[in-house]
Amino acid sequence: MGIDFKKYVILGACNPASAHKAILAEENIGLMLPCNVIIYEKEDKTTIAVIKPTVAMKMIGNKKLKEVAENIETKLENVIKAIR
Repeated sequence: MGIDFKKYVILGACNPASAHKAILAEENIGLMLPCNVIIYEKEDKTTIAVIKPTVAMKMIGNKKLKEVAENIETKLENVIKAIR
């Protein structure tokens, strides 16, 4: 695009097995899977951000997704803790 912009990366971090479980529980969840992780620099610091799967999937109102969301959220939390 030829635009001067700060370092900003969007990573696709979907776990295929977890995504499959979520889709089996709710066919339309593919629209809201919390698969993106963003990493960017701000004021000489690196920021990592993810959406909380339990919050994103709760909006669907399907109780079967709760366990899948909790599992994904735990994995994401562990990754962020390991980076710090």
